[in-house]
Amino acid sequence: MTHRISVFCLTAAALGAGQAVVAQDLTPVTFGTNWVAQAEHGGFYQSVADGTYEACGLDVSILPGGPQVNNQALMLAGRIDFYMGGHLDAYFAAQEGLPIVNVMASFQKDPQVLMTHPGKVSSFAEMTGLTMIVQDAATYYEWMKAAYGFNDEQRQPYTFNSAPFLVNEDSAQQGYLSSEPYAIEQETGWAPDVWLIADAGYGAYSTTIQTKQEVIDEQPEVVKCFVEGSILGWYNYIYGDNSAANELILSDNPDMTQDKIDFAIEAMIANGIVDSGDTLELGIGAMTEERSAAFYSDMVEAGVLPEGLDYTVSYDLSFINQGLGLELRPE
Repeated sequence: MTHRISVFCLTAAALGAGQAVVAQDLTPVTFGTNWVAQAEHGGFYQSVADGTYEACGLDVSILPGGPQVNNQALMLAGRIDFYMGGHLDAYFAAQEGLPIVNVMASFQKDPQVLMTHPGKVSSFAEMTGLTMIVQDAATYYEWMKAAYGFNDEQRQPYTFNSAPFLVNEDSAQQGYLSSEPYAIEQETGWAPDVWLIADAGYGAYSTTIQTKQEVIDEQPEVVKCFVEGSILGWYNYIYGDNSAANELILSDNPDMTQDKIDFAIEAMIANGIVDSGDTLELGIGAMTEERSAAFYSDMVEAGVLPEGLDYTVSYDLSFINQGLGLELRPE
């Protein structure tokens, strides 16, 4: 795609590479993800594959997460440098006095969805009359209760088995935009109706880059390079040639397949997961004070967070919102 041709020139100019970076000068950096490798991590793999991180002096290794892996704890212990986190968990960290800071939001919309049988309801609000198959302790369900009037009595625990949803037309099941809807369609031959909770008003950022405050204080140039490299990686992954990044994803996750990657990329683009809202002017990775304040207010109203919390320590906007990479977006 023509928009990717200028990536290395843009990287050098935007990240201040200035001159070629020889291998021995690269700073090793480890980025821990929150799950196994998938298309939703594609922007980071892209910048490893095409040399964007190297162009500003970083040798980046991606450490996949998984059900038995706690990469956020490794970051807190100083064993890795960055972690793929979320909006709310950084607020929880602030509540506990942990020095976790979000420095970029890869996703403007949380990919969490609810699925219903085709044509069963015509709006998100109409699901209040259904059995809600949602896992225990889902904080977004607390928001749904406060914002729409859902209740605990109608909730049935989700056990990561879609059979209860498939046999009950009067139910809705949680899912991830690129995962459960695709799996159900492949299994049954029919596509469920998919309701993105972000489109219903749930304002959480997702797939953030987190680091510790001391890393920001002591190595701001490393944070800048990694954040800006990741921003460019996301532009080039969703709008350019992502084949090399996908090869890395498939290598890191033997259970992943190209058809699942293709479905996920299409879903992310169609739903504005990465590039929508504030990113259209500020660039991919954007976060704002206004949205962070609104989300905190929603979480207080839902009883998820206490009033009076200094949530502002959970993010740093110094490395984003500069319009980096806007020219890589197709017209």
